[in-house]
Amino acid sequence: MRRLLARFVDDECGATAIEYCLIAAGISIVIVTAVNGVGSALSSKFVDVGTSIK
Repeated sequence: MRRLLARFVDDECGATAIEYCLIAAGISIVIVTAVNGVGSALSSKFVDVGTSIK
């Protein structure tokens, strides 16, 4: 039992997976924020074009 517990404490495979998950979450937040900003800007441009055509 003591060896099993020592192996579990020394194992760092899960830490790497968690780090990659945090990096992916950070990148996805940046992407969502950028797309939301671009979407708002495009929406206002389409409204302006639509009103100028009428």
